Amino acid sequence: MARAERIERVTLPLQIAERLRTDILAGTYPGGAQLPEMELAITFGVSRGPLREALQRLVQEGLLRSEPHRGVFVTEVGEEDLKDLFFVRETLETAALRKIFEAGTQNKVSRDLIRIAERMDRAMKAGDKISGGDLDFEFHRVLVDAAQSKRLSRTYASVQTETRLCLHRLMGGYRSSRDLAAEHFRLAELIETADLPDTLKELKNHLGDPARHLKNTPT
Repeated sequence: MARAERIERVTLPLQIAERLRTDILAGTYPGGAQLPEMELAITFGVSRGPLREALQRLVQEGLLRSEPHRGVFVTEVGEEDLKDLFFVRETLETAALRKIFEAGTQNKVSRDLIRIAERMDRAMKAGDKISGGDLDFEFHRVLVDAAQSKRLSRTYASVQTETRLCLHRLMGGYRSSRDLAAEHFRLAELIETADLPDTLKELKNHLGDPARHLKNTPT
């Protein structure tokens, strides 16, 4: 029984955090909105302990901010936040590519990424831009995870979550471009066929100016 109780104590905050994360990214709670502990505890049917653990997890991810003696609020984001996030993404993905080339695992990584790009291509051709956007995030997460650094992956996961928040807040969701899959195919293939400097150059071009994500309109 003690083991079962321990598992529940561990998983319950994770489940609450996942529900709240989904709601925040969907815009259920607008930027700057306060999340009232008592109301949320009643809604989820839990005590404040696991709820506070869940809220703290989302604070660490950057989705919420905590103010002493006031509570927790949904993070407000702007264009400068998006630019900073893309700077951090490029920095982390550059580090991941360096590790991949040092380890000599370019062929395997390239194959894994090409498979994701193929799924992305099918989604885009079917007009499923939501899945296409999700696969964009998956592509870059798999790239970073291939560096085999737990801390790098953990940091990148947090940055991706904040990026999703920015895109939802600033433009109502992820707007993927018509040539999304082609861009990812090109990057995946270069990882196998090109040297590191050329691959890093393509990564920089691929991520590009974050402002273009704000200007893009659905195609």
